Order: sequence, then structure tokens, then C-alpha cells
Amino acid sequence: VIATDINETKSVASDFIEQGIRCNCICPGTVDTPSLREIQARPDPEQALKDFLARQKTGRLATAEEVAHLCVYLASDESAYVTGNECIIDGGWR
Repeated sequence: VIATDINETKSVASDFIEQGIRCNCICPGTVDTPSLREIQARPDPEQALKDFLARQKTGRLATAEEVAHLCVYLASDESAYVTGNECIIDGGWR
């Protein structure tokens, strides 16, 4: 996620709040996905995984399901007062 994405999120949230439309930016850290597994298939996959894990204070990667739970929350009425935010889900990424 780059600054322009975050700024656009805030702009859209501001522009459409009166219509009841909310906009938030999900900022994930390293997520265990098939594309990450492709990176790990490189010459030294163990070192690649160690490098990813070294940046995670939790000592593990996020799962796609964990990010999906945040998406579901943001789409629900439970987050009716949440708009224009950077929703960071990164396990304390360094």
C-alpha cells in the first residue's frame, strides 16, 4: 500500500459519507499465499521464509483467512462508524 492509496481512501470516504458509503484501506503485512510459496520455491526457500518471519513480531505469517475476517468486519454493520482509515493487519511488521 502506498501513500496515494491511503490519500485516495480518505478522499473517497469524505466525498461519499453523506450517501452512507464508507471506504477503508486494508494494509496487510506478509500473508501466506500461493504467490509467497512461489517465492519460497527459489534456490534457498528456507532462508526466504526466515527472512519473512524475521520481520514479524508474532513469529508467523498472516493467513488469508485473517485478512478476510477484517474484510468481513469492514463490510458489516458492526463497523458502521469506521471510514477513511488505514486498517493495518501486519502482525507487528518491522
